Amino acid sequence: MDKLLIKGGCELRGEIYASGSKNSALPILAASLLADTPLKVGNLPHLNDVTTMLELLGSMGVDVMLSDDMEVQVDTSSIDNLNARYELVKTMRASILVLGPLLAKFQKATVALPGGCAIGSRPVNLHIDAMRAMGADINIEDGNIVASVDGRLKGAKIMFEPVSVTGTENVIMAACLAEGTTVIENAAREPEVIDLANCLIGMGAQIEGAGSDVITVNGVDRLNGTTFSVMPDRVEVGTYLTAVAMAGGKVKIKQAKPEYLSSVITKLESAGAFFILEDNSVEISMKKRKPNAVSLTTGPYPSFPTDMQAQFVSLNSIAEGNSTVTETVFENRFMHVQEIARMGGNITLKGNTAVIEGIEKLTGAPVMATDLRASASLVLAGLVAEGSTVIDRIYHIDRGYERIEEKLKMLGADIERIS
Repeated sequence: MDKLLIKGGCELRGEIYASGSKNSALPILAASLLADTPLKVGNLPHLNDVTTMLELLGSMGVDVMLSDDMEVQVDTSSIDNLNARYELVKTMRASILVLGPLLAKFQKATVALPGGCAIGSRPVNLHIDAMRAMGADINIEDGNIVASVDGRLKGAKIMFEPVSVTGTENVIMAACLAEGTTVIENAAREPEVIDLANCLIGMGAQIEGAGSDVITVNGVDRLNGTTFSVMPDRVEVGTYLTAVAMAGGKVKIKQAKPEYLSSVITKLESAGAFFILEDNSVEISMKKRKPNAVSLTTGPYPSFPTDMQAQFVSLNSIAEGNSTVTETVFENRFMHVQEIARMGGNITLKGNTAVIEGIEKLTGAPVMATDLRASASLVLAGLVAEGSTVIDRIYHIDRGYERIEEKLKMLGADIERIS
């Protein structure tokens, strides 16, 4: 099993390119099920989750052609199986995203209850209740969501409580081919939802309000394929920016969209970082020896993203001063804390809040990744720790970061993948 070996103490300098967004690519690939003609998707990140979604589509009989530059053409005209089986679904919660498109286009679906990172409750009942409100008959049988609808789905008023990104995406896709109008209230406002909506509009969908908390979809009779490029991964960009704030140096990230990173950039500025922002790039420089401590509370977009919480726990562990990091989205997303403590971090958990006392330095140690973003926090900790850090179970990080060791090595980090 692969591991990452990191020798800390190197400043980060240079330029890298942002990869495409995993959280945008996955729903857009699922949306290909709605199209009568092939959908071409570019700027796909080379990640395990993307590969799994393509395998899932292929297992349904969908014709998937992937080019060397990670542009994929998906043609659903050959689909002959409406079953998203457990062997593929178990590793990726985003597989639930095929439920809405399958019901809308083919009037039935069998989707295994999904797996993914063990970071707390992400209930599928929000998806199931929404599909039922649109006229679907759904039962849970032998660990599968078995769904069907007599004729087309019907437009409905859907109110999400709490806000759900994948729930919003599933309903948007289902509503595109539903009969009538669907109104989604308390909809997720994430940029990835906007990206999906823009792709669907290019396919012929009628969607208004994406990016706000009320989204209206007028159903149409059919959708066609289009050519669409996935947005940059804002969490990947935020992770590398945080790495520079911790390790020091100056880095420019190209093909990034800084307007989607405002909450992270604001916190990093409070930590002492300086930025040059352009339309398609962000440059960070860190002139202080150590960052300032910054307290934060996670929340749905545009609040501070839960997917950046673990990275800021790492930052605060070596910062000047004390801080609190409060998690409001997932109830079990502090599993990285005990691993950072193994490296000397002074962190106390009080309910859903981490109380962090910044220390002079972390010390390299063998640590274990427990989920995707926890993996990233351990990489960041290893970059600044004294000595060597070995991170085990890095298959988690391969789900969400494209060639992380290669990109960091390009910036001057002493990091390598070992067996």
